[in-house]
Amino acid sequence: MENEEQPILSVRNLKTFFFMDEGTVRAVEDASFDVEPGKTLGIVGESGCGKSVTVRSILRIVERPGRIVGGQILLYRNAAGDRPGHVDLTQLEANGPEMLAIRGDEIALVFQEPMTSLSPVHTIGNQLIEAILLHRQVSRREAREIAAELLHQVGIPRPAGRLEEYSFQLSGGLRQRAMIAIALSCDPRLLIADEPTTALDVTTQGQILDLLRSLQEERGMAIILITHDLGVIAEMADDVVVMYLGQTVEKGPVDDIFHAPKHPYTQSLLQSIPSIHSRPRVNLPTISGSVPHPYNRPSGCPFHPRCPEYIVGTCETRAPSLAPVGERQEASCFLYEDA
Repeated sequence: MENEEQPILSVRNLKTFFFMDEGTVRAVEDASFDVEPGKTLGIVGESGCGKSVTVRSILRIVERPGRIVGGQILLYRNAAGDRPGHVDLTQLEANGPEMLAIRGDEIALVFQEPMTSLSPVHTIGNQLIEAILLHRQVSRREAREIAAELLHQVGIPRPAGRLEEYSFQLSGGLRQRAMIAIALSCDPRLLIADEPTTALDVTTQGQILDLLRSLQEERGMAIILITHDLGVIAEMADDVVVMYLGQTVEKGPVDDIFHAPKHPYTQSLLQSIPSIHSRPRVNLPTISGSVPHPYNRPSGCPFHPRCPEYIVGTCETRAPSLAPVGERQEASCFLYEDA
């Protein structure tokens, strides 16, 4: 599928493995997707499907013994001055000057759990000011003014006073807003939100999603939203990538994915969502089995042991490739091989 405009980020056949004493864990086996300017890409899948490792690979913050062993992560820019039109992030040193300049500046990350991501011994202001000074040529006084304004933009009351507070003095919703403020401190072109509403109640979750949407409209930035909540994806995403066992098994526009899913895994995920039209006291459909253990990866298609459309003699012998299915979707499934 060709895009009408150049993406901000293009991930191609990404492979990230963890080399353990017990064996090799192929956390990301074959992930491919594009992130369009000003749009939201949702990445969904069960726990253990490689969503978080994929975005950590983009930022080059995969912890040892993990490392990228294949594929490309292309960051596109509007060529200006001496900056190239695009750069392959897999070719940069993880802690080299060029990657450090990109991380937090052009691409920013909102971590899954702010309580463990924010320092408990530094004030919110110190952490926010440090992020600003790292990427902007401003004085400490100017950085403090910018920090207070950022807290105001993300809806934190009494922003000047909150600069002197510590993370444990804030509620879960305010901590998440503070994390978003830090991520936005250098006006990134791409914001990655890894399960940004997991530990929040429903009301606060809605407020955080509304905040992300309004900030995206104001700043024109692209967002990668990592979640297992398909309701959040339906509300927020323009495009969807479905991952299973480290692979992209389906991708396409959100309306097409929800109304005409192609891959059996996507179909099973959607069928397991409760609906207001569901009959009371009737069990919801479930996906049989569970995600395989990393050291016991199945041969052929990774989903075939749980697949209701399993083709004997085909699915267990070779792996399908991601291919166009219809006008705007792609799926990795032998059901559509002839098409």
